[in-house]
Amino acid sequence: MTLSEEARERLADLVELQPTKNAELQDRWGLESGSEVHGYLEDELKEYYYRDDNSLIRATAEAADLVDVEPGVESDEEGGVPDVIRVPRLQQQVFEVVAGPDEDSESVVSVLNKLREAFDVDPEAEDVRSALQSLRRKGVVEVVYRTVPTFRLAVERDAVAVERSD
Repeated sequence: MTLSEEARERLADLVELQPTKNAELQDRWGLESGSEVHGYLEDELKEYYYRDDNSLIRATAEAADLVDVEPGVESDEEGGVPDVIRVPRLQQQVFEVVAGPDEDSESVVSVLNKLREAFDVDPEAEDVRSALQSLRRKGVVEVVYRTVPTFRLAVERDAVAVERSD
């Protein structure tokens, strides 16, 4: 199957962001809805992606070879702690400020306030929540359910190399 330039670029995004969800690809690709993402995946990239047991979107090995992009998560062991993750700037900043694995977990608002102090940025709370959830799917942040969901690193900060993907 020959891919258009747009399809090749979007496949590279999929490889880089995996494991991912429709909403993450929707944001990256500037599409209107998750169903539009699903339609594009089915129409243009059907041979190059699959959904894992948690319904997360992953690229096939062939896709990664085709676009010559490193996967968003690299790990030496299947299901182990990733050695490297490639994430957008906000996720990188969140990783730097969220509570460590031995600290008390914290709310989205707490992480937002730390981002404002550390980086002089002012993202929306929903964007911070989304960044935390994406990092959770990559296996480097965990959720602790208290009165509200709270977050902390699931790994030591220096155990994972975080590279910007944007």
